[in-house]
Amino acid sequence: MGDLAHDTAVEGADGHYIASLSPDWEIWGPNGGYVAAVALRAAGAHSRHPKPASLLCHFLEVADFEEVELRVETLRESRRAESMRVSMTQSGRRILEALVWAVDGGLSGLEHADAPAPAVPDPEDLAPIEHRLPVEDSRPRYSFFDNLEERPVNWIADWESRPAGVPVHHCWYRFRPPPIDADPWVDAGRLAILVDTFQWPAAMRGHAGGTVHHLAPSLDLACRFHRTGPAGAAEWLLVEGRSPVATEGLVGGIASVWDRQGSLLASGGQQMLCRPAPGFG
Repeated sequence: MGDLAHDTAVEGADGHYIASLSPDWEIWGPNGGYVAAVALRAAGAHSRHPKPASLLCHFLEVADFEEVELRVETLRESRRAESMRVSMTQSGRRILEALVWAVDGGLSGLEHADAPAPAVPDPEDLAPIEHRLPVEDSRPRYSFFDNLEERPVNWIADWESRPAGVPVHHCWYRFRPPPIDADPWVDAGRLAILVDTFQWPAAMRGHAGGTVHHLAPSLDLACRFHRTGPAGAAEWLLVEGRSPVATEGLVGGIASVWDRQGSLLASGGQQMLCRPAPGFG
């Protein structure tokens, strides 16, 4: 089991940083949201502005679980905000390119919220996923999932024989260990991981069991961080992943993350590129 604050820590200064990617965050290699969270930490170390506002990144290659180098460059800075480019490399290979906006805390402006959370049961009223999985489950269980407590909302008991349904995924998640600090850059990393990871499970729900013979790694990830710090550090987080369209080898996804009070913490989306699953290509 990993610790996100520790596993995304960066060292360095003046726009040059290093980090070590932990195998505790493996899904088909390092989880894309986790890699993006490392890039966020580098941006946070570079910027004098305390609050992450948005992230847009392209995943260029799959990294190894080894040291990466990060170069952070300020593209534009004003009194209230800063745009940064984060480049991650490993042994000369380009792993990720990201654009990050950071802003000052406590800014004044418009105040409204029209993003109601889905009407779902509380996590305490739902069974943990460990109680739902069959004793002999043939699906791979990656180390990434050891970092999350899961309370599925719309559980499908017989996944391999499921009918095609609505491509929507709802689930409560809690990170292990639970967040103990209010570092907005760590909290933004948690939110980025959730936005990134659960759009593919939503897409899978749109297809009957036994008919999906592809994987779909993320090409990109876009996140808007609406509330971070003490808000983003909420323990239980409700994720809604949707895949409104998949066509011509691309799978589109959108995702939102709420806290238990129904406050929208983050929203975003991604494009995924299909490739044949092992044994089908």
